[in-house]
Amino acid sequence: MLNRVRSAVAHLVSSGGAPPSRPKSPDLPNATSAPPAAPPQAPRSPPARAGSGGATPARTVEARASFSRPTFLQLSPGGLRRADDHAGRAVQSPPDTGRRLPWSTGYAEVINAGKSRHNEDQACCEVVYVEGRRSVSGAPREPSRGQGLCFYYWGLFDGHAGGGAAEMASRLLHRHIREQLKDLVEILQDPLPPPLCLPSTPGAPGSSDSSQLVGPQSCWSSQKEVTHESLVVGAIENAFQLMDEQMARERRGHQVEGGCCALVVVYLLGKVYVANAGDSRAIIVRNGEIIPMSQEFTPETERQRLQLLGFLKPELLGGEFTHLEFPRRVQPKELGQRMLYRDQNMTGWAYKKIELEDLRFPLVCGEGKKARVMATIGVTRGLGDHNLRVCSSTLPIKPFLSCFPEVRVYDLTQYEHCPDDVLVLGTDGLWDVTSDCEVAATVDRVLSAYEPNDPSRYTALAQALVLGARGTPRDRGWRLPNNKLGSGDDISVFVIPLGGPGSYS
Repeated sequence: MLNRVRSAVAHLVSSGGAPPSRPKSPDLPNATSAPPAAPPQAPRSPPARAGSGGATPARTVEARASFSRPTFLQLSPGGLRRADDHAGRAVQSPPDTGRRLPWSTGYAEVINAGKSRHNEDQACCEVVYVEGRRSVSGAPREPSRGQGLCFYYWGLFDGHAGGGAAEMASRLLHRHIREQLKDLVEILQDPLPPPLCLPSTPGAPGSSDSSQLVGPQSCWSSQKEVTHESLVVGAIENAFQLMDEQMARERRGHQVEGGCCALVVVYLLGKVYVANAGDSRAIIVRNGEIIPMSQEFTPETERQRLQLLGFLKPELLGGEFTHLEFPRRVQPKELGQRMLYRDQNMTGWAYKKIELEDLRFPLVCGEGKKARVMATIGVTRGLGDHNLRVCSSTLPIKPFLSCFPEVRVYDLTQYEHCPDDVLVLGTDGLWDVTSDCEVAATVDRVLSAYEPNDPSRYTALAQALVLGARGTPRDRGWRLPNNKLGSGDDISVFVIPLGGPGSYS
């Protein structure tokens, strides 16, 4: 089987072919080539493919969905095999030839130490052009190269229970964002406040006689202020939801297995929008200062939200779980005793009398990296996971998982940035063993060794961060210089410069 896979990959690349075509989403149009064009990119490092024949074995389906790497790595068949080698764990970065990633972005990744069959992280870096859908006046917009908007996009997707969801999100999420921004093109370029309503096309479904509508002054004495910034945040939030809904529809036909955490950065009109759903992390290192740009969403950080949902909808617990949290699992011999607990309203602890239903397994259990929802999953936000069930049960976990990201905004125009100011994005493989302060120290150490105008400095920094978290192989596994265990997870890192030559304009 392995020889057939390698042969298929080699044939695909040597013949100049592109990756196998995938069914198009009913929600998304074809990608359009409009200015400003994205840098030319090589085909995605191809997934392994099985030969034609009858029914596809399950292992081949998994390989087809997972065994691919980001487009911009431009991996050859040999490079693809090295990237998939758990023993060597070679760090992968874009080649130092041709055109670089936008803003001279640095990127590096490494596969896990055997945790999963393939690297389940995915990454995307694009320049996306958005053409307006309509004018604010309601008249169809005349096509014009000058009327659109361009945004820069970076995405890290940390897959779990398979790489299909991460791979799909890396291909399509930025297109969903583009679709959501189409209605906003003219509004975002207008200094006036956004209109309350967008006019409907006359005769179109949903249009109505304005004389039959209740005027806003009859209900509210004033109108809430809505900023352009909040419109972009809403567009990103809606895009995440639509991406999740598409995964739900296509999970059977296109092998969209598992789920993924998603960390996305959008640069638009002078502002950086950082959207996080999961346990990846983003920080800005500016003049030695650390500015957190994301929050991790885990069973511990979202305990109260999860418990509230379990309290309001006890049917989701299936009679198997309790929404209450106890310091440890309650034992039958403790019935009638008073034990420490906390519910959805509490940040502290109190005592309650143990009753029969308290013997059920807690909805949220464990702590730190071992914290779990329904004893199954350690993240509470992300995309996918529509088939996830409690172990040895048919009870679905998806109702407790949110696809909505937290979006933080950073205004680049408010500060004078130097070439050493960077935004660092990393999957949890980096942050499991590396603190924010250690990352900031690496930023200072690596960038100070390069000339400020050397565009390769950010790739070198990304590689240093990945190598520092991976460690070196020893008799007892991958170890850090202090002899502690290195990260055995997939590690992916973007380094985005916020200042210096060619960074933004």
